Amino acid sequence: MKRRDFIKTSMAAAAFTAASQGNIFSAMAAPKLKVGVMIPLSGPAALFGPSTKNVAQMAAEKINSGGGILGRKIEILFGDAGLPPAEAAQTALRMWRGQGCEAFVGMHNSAVRGAYNNVFKGQVPYVYTPNYEGGECANGVYYVGETPAQSVVPTMKWLAGEKKLKKFYLIGNDYNWPRDTNVIAKKTISELGGKVVGEEYMPFTVDNFDSSLAKIKETGADMVLITLVGGASVTFNRAFASFGLSDKVIRLGTLIDENTLLGIGAENSKNIYSAASYFANVQTNEAKAFAKEYAKKFGSKAPVLNALSGSAYDGLIALDTIAERAGSLSTKKMDSVAEGSEWDSPRGRAKMSNRHLTLDIYLATAIGTNFKIVKTFSRQDPGNFCKA
Repeated sequence: MKRRDFIKTSMAAAAFTAASQGNIFSAMAAPKLKVGVMIPLSGPAALFGPSTKNVAQMAAEKINSGGGILGRKIEILFGDAGLPPAEAAQTALRMWRGQGCEAFVGMHNSAVRGAYNNVFKGQVPYVYTPNYEGGECANGVYYVGETPAQSVVPTMKWLAGEKKLKKFYLIGNDYNWPRDTNVIAKKTISELGGKVVGEEYMPFTVDNFDSSLAKIKETGADMVLITLVGGASVTFNRAFASFGLSDKVIRLGTLIDENTLLGIGAENSKNIYSAASYFANVQTNEAKAFAKEYAKKFGSKAPVLNALSGSAYDGLIALDTIAERAGSLSTKKMDSVAEGSEWDSPRGRAKMSNRHLTLDIYLATAIGTNFKIVKTFSRQDPGNFCKA
């Protein structure tokens, strides 16, 4: 064989060998990890969905750039958690058993969380991300949102002292988050020497609050604690101003985010306060970096950042952190190492205790359709619940 032919043949053989090895290594690569991200894509909370979807994709890209979870790149599958609980549970079941999701992250209401718990029964990791009523630590579930002990108690006490508030009206949708939150609120009001002058729970389908607003006006309430969700909150707060209540009555909510405030409108937002662990204009280094990355990726016309979407980012990072620490997606192993797990977050350094987070809480007031932070409550404890 001539030298030239020998070289050509050798190079072809080498290329074949390399290609064969590449195919083998490709075939041996770890399969993607399907993570079900359950967010409201319909119903009254659907206004929170678009920004949450964006933020979840950001978190997945960050995790994948670092090698994925346990060496497996994440593939996100989105599920609609804005459906009634029974329907939302069937969606989650199909994604788990039918589509092969091996972990779940959920930003949705507490009624749906209960339905998911009944489906998963601690068999698959599930990170629950938004603020909620507190008091739970189910097997295989990890909570990264704030509780009333963190958001409602300190902010009500501060506002009552600053504004000399004595009469309180409570209004929310009719499910466990508003009802359980108000148990804590009523205890706080009693400690303040105040009086609850009204308490109402409305169906999600309500679209007229005239009767409630007439009662609020009649009772002479100084503050209304609002636990209405999404579209219901928008409708209520718009009508509130038309009843001439916004000049004198303080409104406080822990689910009035930037999206909801835009819906309420600048002309209806006077004396609205919101309490959360994150706002889009928080000026910490971590929060500013997060907002800059979001704007760079999705542009100036993207759905606005807010505490709920930010919680979904933390949810995926929490899943990654705890699974890597456990070396497994086994809920038993993850439960055993969740205590003390730490990660960097747009809300600052996160550390898990009893499967919840100690958090800084910001109290903000509405200025038109923007929020201005007026008080920070540092490192608030999530409260007492069962020991994990």
